[in-house]
Amino acid sequence: MGLACIIPTRRRRISIKNQNEGKINDKNLEHNKAWLLAEGGGCGGPELINADPYSVHSSFRFTLCTQVEVDQSMNVNNNSCGFSNSATVLMVNLDNGLTDPKSQELKWRKVESLERNISPVVHSLIRFSYNEIASATRNFSKGRVLGRGALSFVFMGRVGFLRTTVAIKRLDMADEESPKAFCRELMIASSLHNPYIVLLVGFCIDPEEGLFLVYKYVSGGSLERYLHGKKRGGKGGPALTWCARYKVAVGIAESIGYLHNGTERCVVHRDIKPSNILLSSKKTPKLCDFGLATWTPAPSVPFLCKTVKGTFGYLAPEYFQHGKVSDKTDVYAFGVVLLELLTGRKPIEAKRGPGEENLVLWAKLLLQQDALEKFLDPRLKFPRKNLHQISRMIQAAAACIHSEESQRPDIDEIIDMLRGRESDSINTKKDILPSNSCMIDCYNQSQ
Repeated sequence: MGLACIIPTRRRRISIKNQNEGKINDKNLEHNKAWLLAEGGGCGGPELINADPYSVHSSFRFTLCTQVEVDQSMNVNNNSCGFSNSATVLMVNLDNGLTDPKSQELKWRKVESLERNISPVVHSLIRFSYNEIASATRNFSKGRVLGRGALSFVFMGRVGFLRTTVAIKRLDMADEESPKAFCRELMIASSLHNPYIVLLVGFCIDPEEGLFLVYKYVSGGSLERYLHGKKRGGKGGPALTWCARYKVAVGIAESIGYLHNGTERCVVHRDIKPSNILLSSKKTPKLCDFGLATWTPAPSVPFLCKTVKGTFGYLAPEYFQHGKVSDKTDVYAFGVVLLELLTGRKPIEAKRGPGEENLVLWAKLLLQQDALEKFLDPRLKFPRKNLHQISRMIQAAAACIHSEESQRPDIDEIIDMLRGRESDSINTKKDILPSNSCMIDCYNQSQ
């Protein structure tokens, strides 16, 4: 809706711009434009006509009419009941262009182009009708909203005869970026089959209502909720156990390894963070949301991206500063997630004291000082048997968040670190990794 003009009531006169400017060739379209007239005072009697237009006693009535009817009303005598001297005309153009044949044709061309682009992969997916999507989400009820993104909302829905629970991502068709984002996400997500990645089930394309991606539903909620979420009472929920955190770290590392090396083309997620990591009822992690994902020529072969997209706090320095994208972009973001699992802190917290606002900078300083007692999440109890897992995760996190892209290990090396399988490539890079033996010994003695 475009706001055309607002004429304040204090001026007690009506003005209107020359309507001849910008006329379209088809005059009939003018009759299809709806305009809203809000009249103050009018036939309401002297006490209302003389009332302060901003007081609670002001009277308004609303009329929908066409632009032509507005022009005719302007010519009516000001003393008539049509308008009073205190009339306010609020003109809101409600025309969305759907009556323009050219707009309709353009919209259908976009749909046809989209259908052609996704045709190689749609055979493996379920195509849902818009009615099925609307029914599944109860007409997109607010109570069904699971989350939202820059271009989308995610709803919980139930589809099919068995009323299978799914997560339905809705993209706005009117947004110019949506068709490209929809096509890219569908093409990438449909090719991914891994136990640590949320499965894409189907899709829906409706020229009028939008674009929809239907994913398998993961019941446990996001990792962000477990690490940083608060309940309605203001208190956080029970802390995620160390065993669950370690399981998440290894599982998501495996999912990233699959994206980088387990598919025909290397996939860079570009938005790895706790809110995009879902947990099953058994705390099995699932990586989701491939809205920013892209293909790269090969692992460790970077390319330049014109627009930097992602979440502040998880962006690798070379990506944030120069738009340089590679598999190491995901490695850095994963390192930040590892720090969150270890410390329980968010990547950026303005309320923290000086020097503690940025998680990466704060963690690097503590790692240099071997201050493990300040580093680990105080809500956690670490059994002695898990200290070696803690040491390996600290080492992996420190390697991931290295400022120099060339000094960061690839994800397969990170997986080996987490699992305790040291490869030759890890041994050659030990000089750039912090030694945690002193940290572990000190922490062990303090327990």
